[in-house]
Amino acid sequence: MLQFMNKTIKVLFMLRTRSNYAGGPAPIYMRLTVDGHRFEVATQRETDPDKWDHKACRVVRSKKEETRELNNYLDILQSKVFDAQRDLVSKGVEITAGRIRNLLLGENDDKKTLLDVYRQHVKEVKELVGKDYAEGTLRRFKSSLASLVAYLTHNGKTDILLRELNHPFVTGYEVFLKSVRNVGHNTAMGNIKKLKKIINLCIANDWIDKDPFINYKIKIRDTNRPFLVQDELNRIVNLKILTDRLSRVRDIFMFSCYTGLSYADVQKLRQSDLVIGHDGEKWIHTERVKTDAATRVPLLPDAMKIIEMYKDHPQCVNKRTLLPIMSNQKMNEYLKEIADRCEINKKMTFHTARHTFATTVTLTNGVPMETVSKMLGHKTIRTTQQYAKILDQKVSEDMKLLKEKLQIMK
Repeated sequence: MLQFMNKTIKVLFMLRTRSNYAGGPAPIYMRLTVDGHRFEVATQRETDPDKWDHKACRVVRSKKEETRELNNYLDILQSKVFDAQRDLVSKGVEITAGRIRNLLLGENDDKKTLLDVYRQHVKEVKELVGKDYAEGTLRRFKSSLASLVAYLTHNGKTDILLRELNHPFVTGYEVFLKSVRNVGHNTAMGNIKKLKKIINLCIANDWIDKDPFINYKIKIRDTNRPFLVQDELNRIVNLKILTDRLSRVRDIFMFSCYTGLSYADVQKLRQSDLVIGHDGEKWIHTERVKTDAATRVPLLPDAMKIIEMYKDHPQCVNKRTLLPIMSNQKMNEYLKEIADRCEINKKMTFHTARHTFATTVTLTNGVPMETVSKMLGHKTIRTTQQYAKILDQKVSEDMKLLKEKLQIMK
C-alpha cells in the first residue's frame, strides 16, 4: 500500500491557444502528472489570457464574482483529483495518470468489456481507412472480431470483463481457432495478434493491471510460398492464347512477375507512377497499399512492352490506369485455367507472381537481397529472407557447372 501512496501527483491549470490565435477567451485545461506520466483534460471553462495569472494558475484580474466562481470551480476539480487518489489507495490499486483520468471522466474500469473496446477500435480503423489503414486491414479486424465473438459464444458468454482476462483465455482462444474454427496455425496467430493489440490498448489506458499475454509467445511458422521456375514462366509466355480475357490475364500476371507488385499495387497504378529514374530509364514509383511503404522498381524491357501494349486499351483510357486489370477473383480464376493448360501443378494465384519476382527473376539471378527487399517495399530485410531458400537451387546449378568444369580438367 505504501508504494501507491508515495506517488508524486501534480495538478496544473493552463490556457490553451491555437497557433492562429488572434484574441478573445482561451480554454482552460487541467494537466495532471503522476510520477512523470501526464495527461490533459478540458475543464469546459475559458477566460481572457489578460486575466490569467500563469504562476498562480488562476484568474486574478476579473470581476469579483466571476473570479471567485471560476477559481472555486478549478479548486473543486483539483480536489476531485485527490479524491480519486484516495479512492485508489483505499482499494489498494496502483495510482496512475490513466486511472485518475478514468475516474475523473466517469469511466469505470471494473465494467469495461473486451468486445466494447474491440468494437470501438474497429470503428476507429474504419474512420481512418484511406488515411492510416487500408481497406484490407479493416476487413481482417472485422473477421478477427467475429472469431472472438464466436469463441465467447462457444463458452456460453456474450462478452467478458477486462479484469477477467487471463492467460487461459488466450490459450483457449488459440485452441478454439485451430480445433473448432479449423484454421491454420498462421491464421490463428494473425487473429491472436489483433487481440494482443487490443490488450495493449487496454494496458496503455490502465484498464487492466496484468497482461494476459505474459508467458505467451506468438509464433509464425514458415510457409511454402509457391513460385514459378524459369521453365514454367517460359511455358506461360509461349502459350498460344486466342481469347482476350486469358491473354490479358497472362500479360498482367507476367508484368507482376517482372516488377514484384501485388494485385492491389498493380490495380492502382497510374501513368503518373511511371517516372524517369536517375539512370535515364523508366521506373515505377509508388507506395504499397498494404503498408504504405515506398516502392521503387526499374522496369525490365518485358514489363515496358506490356505497358505499351495496353496504353490505348479502353479501360486504361477511361479509368486512367496503367493496365486493364480485372477483379482479383477473376484473375485467379483465369490463372488456374492458364496453369492447367501449361501443365503447371501448383496453386497459382496472382500473388504467385510477387513470389516469382523475388525468387526466380531476381535472387536466383544474383540480385542482392537488399536490392530485392527495397523493390518489394519490405520494411525489414527479414521479410525478404523468407525467399532465400530458392538460392539452394542456384547453389545446386552453380555446383553442377563446377562439377562439369572439374570433369573436363580431368
